[in-house]
Amino acid sequence: ESRWPFLFGAIIVPSLIQVVILPFLPESPRYLLLEKHNRSKAEKAFQRFLGKDDVSHEIEEVLAESRVQRNTKLVSTVELLRTRTVRWQIVTVVVTMGCYQLCGLNAV
Repeated sequence: ESRWPFLFGAIIVPSLIQVVILPFLPESPRYLLLEKHNRSKAEKAFQRFLGKDDVSHEIEEVLAESRVQRNTKLVSTVELLRTRTVRWQIVTVVVTMGCYQLCGLNAV
């Protein structure tokens, strides 16, 4: 019973390791390209991750995926429920999740 403070102190070791290692990890190429708009750093990060010099294909794939995501139309919940083909899927998921909450499975 008197050793429980050591359990709380044991988490310090992995935390310190993470703090020391974190500055040496590269940022995500997608984040650098799409959020920071820094193509040169994104290319360097892709080169580091993939281990090859020509990463122009990967850069173009990320940019194309970003364009597709921007053109995707968002649909509200009410519109989803009005669509007959999707309605039963939504009802099934909602009923299943409700049953999980009521039976106490997540508490175990």
